[in-house]
Amino acid sequence: MTAEEMLDYHDVLLPFVHAVRELDDTTLYASRTLFFLTEEGTLRPIAIELTRPKSPNTPQWRQVFTPAGTSVTASWLWQLAKTHVLAHDAGYHQLVHHWLRTHCCVEPYVIAANRRLSQMHPIYRLLHPHLRFTMEINAQARGMLINANGIIESAFAPGKHSMELSSAVYDKSWRFDMEALPADLIRRGMAFHGEDGKLKLTIEDYPYANDGLLVWDSIKEWVSDYVNHYYPSASDIYSDEELHGWWNEVQTNGHPDKKDGWPELDCHGSLIKVLTTIIWVASGHHAAVNFGQYPYAGYFPNRPTIARRNMPTEEEHGCEGMQPTFVEDPVRVLLDTFPSQYQTTLILPALNLLSSHSPSEEYMGTHTEAAWMANREVRAAFGRFNERMMRIAETIDRRNRDPERRNRWGPGVVPYVLLKPCYGDPKDMSSVMEMGIPNSISI
Repeated sequence: MTAEEMLDYHDVLLPFVHAVRELDDTTLYASRTLFFLTEEGTLRPIAIELTRPKSPNTPQWRQVFTPAGTSVTASWLWQLAKTHVLAHDAGYHQLVHHWLRTHCCVEPYVIAANRRLSQMHPIYRLLHPHLRFTMEINAQARGMLINANGIIESAFAPGKHSMELSSAVYDKSWRFDMEALPADLIRRGMAFHGEDGKLKLTIEDYPYANDGLLVWDSIKEWVSDYVNHYYPSASDIYSDEELHGWWNEVQTNGHPDKKDGWPELDCHGSLIKVLTTIIWVASGHHAAVNFGQYPYAGYFPNRPTIARRNMPTEEEHGCEGMQPTFVEDPVRVLLDTFPSQYQTTLILPALNLLSSHSPSEEYMGTHTEAAWMANREVRAAFGRFNERMMRIAETIDRRNRDPERRNRWGPGVVPYVLLKPCYGDPKDMSSVMEMGIPNSISI
């Protein structure tokens, strides 16, 4: 385990810096943020590097900010640097972790399933609850959220270049096999395989990974029981023309520019991994990145979505290398860097809507399909799935009461419940985040 972690938006944002700076009332840097992993397992930011690349008319500008300065000026500069990084993180979260990796990349699974699998096919019946309303909500998003001059372009970094950023990350980074939770944790440097071959977390008290891996394993066991029932041998999988037609269309029509990372459906293990990954992305992954948006970011100074002013030290104006306005009134500079009042009125209702649950929502481990209940063995397998999910809920409650888990418990720390299985009854919840894991991307 290392004592340092990095939030790195340098390479992904650097190509967009000058283009974003040509827009009105906004700016952008490439950023790297260094965190210190304390003995308690919490992360403490210790340095932020902001970079403006060179252009035909300006040299490169780069500066490192730290919280260690004793002067009031250094303290305000640290606050401003954090504001920029938070805007980068909010924009990347919305455009990549949320839109790209769930809403957008699930569409080909939905379309191909409806084109190539009959409604009686066992894999269609397994996936059906996890493909519910996704196309409809994506159509609404394209009309109101990610459209030109829509809410995302108007109020999130990097403005009108938002979809370009999402596309660039898809081109360089997205692979189906990396969307499995264990593989994603390893890719992001948050996990590794120990000498015993088991997955180890870089940060032991990492609520998303701790709870997510329980849910992942439970889904995988349910899928294993289901697949083994309908496909007694590997040859049954290999000879299923409908199944291979679906999987081929996902690759060739849905993601035609992605040639690597596609498992071959030639055995139980590969089919189980494919189905578990799709179900996880549509349920657990989406729940984790979506339903906490308003609870965590509803107070916008806690998570500004865009930064509108350059750092005061970027251009020298004769007052110790900083803008006189900043020296005279740093509070005003910070407020002017935050999203405007108009942008805030766009953001908060959108985040509140995105974080809400539909009254007709169907929840992981509780919703049953008629075809499952009609089959004795599948019904029994789902019953075990339900029991596992309820035990996971109890485990998460215990973890959130454990004072040794400093990322879940303590003054000012919100219990982590985004991946807590539940039946979704609002009367039993104190927060929208506790309502359970919806089966599909329906909001």
